[in-house]
Amino acid sequence: QVHVVESGGGLVQPGGSLRLSCAASGGSFSRHLMAWFRLAPGKEREFVATINGNGRSFHADSVKGRFLISRDNAKDTVALEMNSLKPEDTAIYYCAVGRTPRTDQALITTDIGYGYWGQGTQVTVSS
Repeated sequence: QVHVVESGGGLVQPGGSLRLSCAASGGSFSRHLMAWFRLAPGKEREFVATINGNGRSFHADSVKGRFLISRDNAKDTVALEMNSLKPEDTAIYYCAVGRTPRTDQALITTDIGYGYWGQGTQVTVSS
């Protein structure tokens, strides 16, 4: 059984930084896409960033230059380094893992492309 667990959320002031971590277990995920999505109050779930097994990544325009996704294939973990945080970044952040390994270089930004999800971790940006 696959488990996906996020950690690292919390309360931070505008302009501050946080690092989110996610660990997948119950399989080997070195060739699976791993991604972050977020859900803010009153909004639909939004893509944040994704990364493939080769380290190729893509970030949403809203976070580009401020957030950085990375992964450790040996540990089946993915991280999201968040800098220059804004109040509008306040959301529950979800880690997502692709259901199957990939042999292509495609990066998926829609949630239907991911089969395993964590429970989410709250990030609140407020003074």
